[in-house]
Amino acid sequence: MQHAKKLPKYLTQRYHGWKATSFAENRSWYSHLANEGQHPRAMVISCCDSRVHVTSIFGADQGEFFIHRNIANLVPPFEADGAQHGTSAALEFAVTSLKVAHILVMGHSNCGGAKGCLDMCSGANPSLQEKTSFVGRWLDILRPGYERVKHIEDTRELQGAMEKQAVMVSLENLMTFPFVADAVKDERLSLHGLWHDIGCGGLEYFDADEGVFHPV
Repeated sequence: MQHAKKLPKYLTQRYHGWKATSFAENRSWYSHLANEGQHPRAMVISCCDSRVHVTSIFGADQGEFFIHRNIANLVPPFEADGAQHGTSAALEFAVTSLKVAHILVMGHSNCGGAKGCLDMCSGANPSLQEKTSFVGRWLDILRPGYERVKHIEDTRELQGAMEKQAVMVSLENLMTFPFVADAVKDERLSLHGLWHDIGCGGLEYFDADEGVFHPV
């Protein structure tokens, strides 16, 4: 652990500010969370992108959302091969232990992961094709989505389509997990696809019956 350093000063100052204000003013609520455990109503699968702030968008407090973030908000297909699967583990815990009622998959505008998959699949970024690329192998999950939209000629439209395919592919893959499919069938769990426009604050939801996104 010789390479671990002290927190940067600005983070230390922010922490002390939070402890003296938000925490102090809500001490009983934090005590409740600590003693009673977490009981979130929903799991959110969103992108690692620092511009996506799910709790702010929905005005959520601590304890409301079980949040998992990864590159391009992707859910891999079910694969019980004994290997290490971070997203699948989070999903299993949320559904079987926390028993969340909703899973929200949230994509967003200007997604670097979606752009990376576009570049990889089109041959514009051969480094992502390398077996040693963790990002590239993760973005392989989105290849089926690329195949559906690669005919789109307009670059901006294609980017947006890939971002929404990331949501749609993830929703499809969610249903390959037996514990998710069973919970959905028994109406104990509902799945939701969302796309957030960072620049204008827009939010769209995926209508599975129509196969399109609509403004919320």
